[in-house]
Amino acid sequence: MNANYTKLPAILLLADGTIFYGKAAGKIGTTTGEICFNTGMTGYQEVFTDPSYFGQIMVTTNTHIGNYGISDVETESENIKIAGLVCKNFNIPFSRKQADQSLQDYFQDENIVGISDVDTREIVRHIRDKGAMNAIISSEILDVEELKKKLAEVPSMDGLELSSQVSTTKPYYIGDEKADLKVAVLDLGVKKNILRNFSERGVYAKVFPAKTTFEEMEKWQPNGYFISNGPGDPAAMPYAIDTVKDILAADKPMFGICLGHQLLAQANDVGTMKMFNGHRGLNHPVKNIIKDHCEVTSQNHGFGVIADEVLKSDKVEVTHINLNDKSIEGIRVKGKKAFSVQYHPESSPGPHDSRYLFDDFVAMLR
Repeated sequence: MNANYTKLPAILLLADGTIFYGKAAGKIGTTTGEICFNTGMTGYQEVFTDPSYFGQIMVTTNTHIGNYGISDVETESENIKIAGLVCKNFNIPFSRKQADQSLQDYFQDENIVGISDVDTREIVRHIRDKGAMNAIISSEILDVEELKKKLAEVPSMDGLELSSQVSTTKPYYIGDEKADLKVAVLDLGVKKNILRNFSERGVYAKVFPAKTTFEEMEKWQPNGYFISNGPGDPAAMPYAIDTVKDILAADKPMFGICLGHQLLAQANDVGTMKMFNGHRGLNHPVKNIIKDHCEVTSQNHGFGVIADEVLKSDKVEVTHINLNDKSIEGIRVKGKKAFSVQYHPESSPGPHDSRYLFDDFVAMLR
């Protein structure tokens, strides 16, 4: 590893023409994606490997990234899923004895391009004011006009189907096969810690590829179904919406998280929309209006359900609301054993306030 990599110049160009000059981090190269920001103070490795971030350039608001290195066991998928990184201080030396390698080595191994030594506060304020947009990072092309041409070719996240690109290609199992409860997991970009939460509760899970039909999963005779988180626009996933409809029609217990929440809404004629900024961080306050309590949650989503359509629906009812912007954070289907939340109760990283939802689902299965 050559520390001089971080000293080479790099450019971040946003779709609205705004330019930021900094230094190269990770692999020398060029990358594109929709720019977003995460306000978490820790857990950068779990964030980078979260499949829900596929196709997105991540701005970290925490000043120091890489300071405690990379551990082989702290991943939420098999490889890095972000398209690129924007940070203030990209730390190559690391302090933790348990770490296996530096962030620089990790990014070079995974071919991830980043930019550091930029004013991330200014960038985040710009995104908050102007909304999510596409961006390009380059440490090999420093001609702004050439970068503008490349950026113009990048498709909008609105309308993109991405889950099939991060889903498993063949089924696999998690947990004790002798367990008395079986859950079929539709993998749209599932995080490892979701599967751990099922395993810890004595559930045997079979993880299916994104485009598996209900009929195919039902052959395994599961007690219930889980619809996972994942990247992209839920409205561009008719295959998954149809699967959720089939599960509901068969009156099977179902739990959805994040993208799974949006698909449950779509399956009940409630629309979804692309958010101006999205929610990404570890400290979003949510109220459970059924149990009348509040929880601090981990969130990562750029799409949400349309609140007015939920409130007017005769099929679903609200269970959770966001206390910052009153967006819908949870729903359940009337007359069915089916519910979902927009946030991430498995956290990793984040608080554990919401892990009771896994207990609720297991109780529903029993």
